[in-house]
Amino acid sequence: MTLEILGISVLWIFLFGYVIVASIDFGAGFFNAYSLLIGKNHILTNIIKRYLSPVWEVTNVFLVFFFVGIVGFFPQTAFYYGTILLVPVSISLVLLAIRGSYYAFESYGARGHIGYTLTYGVAGLLIPASLSVVFAIAAGGYVDIVDGQPVLNYWTLYTSPFAWSIVVLSIAAVLYISAVFLTWYAYKAKDKEATNLMRRYALAWAVPLMVSALGITYEMKFINSESYDNMVNLWWMFAISAVLFIITVVLIWMRKNYGLAVGLLIAQFAVAFFAYGIAQYPYLLYPYLTIYDSFTSTQMAIALVIAFILGLCLLIPSLFLLLKLFLFNKNYVTGKEDNHA
Repeated sequence: MTLEILGISVLWIFLFGYVIVASIDFGAGFFNAYSLLIGKNHILTNIIKRYLSPVWEVTNVFLVFFFVGIVGFFPQTAFYYGTILLVPVSISLVLLAIRGSYYAFESYGARGHIGYTLTYGVAGLLIPASLSVVFAIAAGGYVDIVDGQPVLNYWTLYTSPFAWSIVVLSIAAVLYISAVFLTWYAYKAKDKEATNLMRRYALAWAVPLMVSALGITYEMKFINSESYDNMVNLWWMFAISAVLFIITVVLIWMRKNYGLAVGLLIAQFAVAFFAYGIAQYPYLLYPYLTIYDSFTSTQMAIALVIAFILGLCLLIPSLFLLLKLFLFNKNYVTGKEDNHA
């Protein structure tokens, strides 16, 4: 394995970690706001807040690692993406700041404030929507080189069915991942009403998830035929992901083994996520930038790999401890303990 592949693999792992953890977080905020609007907050609010309270501060750790790593391993990404992502990433950063602030206000200030809750929930859907645009841009067809500078064609991007398919997939994935996880979490808390409600949400968002995923596959052949051919060659990985998806939905439908369903859910997205990443190889921005065009020096790469592996060695035990103290703590989940800040 070359250093280039090792570097992008490490970054892809961190990005996948962010996708899963952030999806649960963003979706939980939305479901909390939605339950308030439809008058079912008495069912979901306590369960969701018991999940969000100990974990909302650490969600963005994976994203910070990814951004630092992508520039460290592949310095030219700063040149290509620095300008073209100014608008979508700026929107995401503003939304992240607003979301964090409003959660703090709602949790530690005016509890139950409908404005804070709705802002927090809506921002949780807009953030993945704005960040997911990066995947569309990276696939190619939206950037031109003008006088040696990359220029993003906003009209082409925002009128592209492929880009909107990715946005829809990001929202559907956030809500589906969160709903499946919270179904299991509510079940662990022995809250039957919350379990049944989140189970219905999980089943409802399974269909848009699959439809949008198929839409992306179809649109890809018009955007980037090379990546589309690679995806076709990796059909077996996507088939495995589809089988895991079906088993997960069946378990949720039959009200059985919610914990296993969460595990299969993570495996499903892991297989599909890495299959998509392999299909884009070796491009970081098609057709202008590959992992080989912009790789850092060997010494820097080795230092970054060591630093990121050590970071994982610190992050994973920390997350395990967090899960053990809160999410997997029977007394905390059932409301018998309330030992978070």
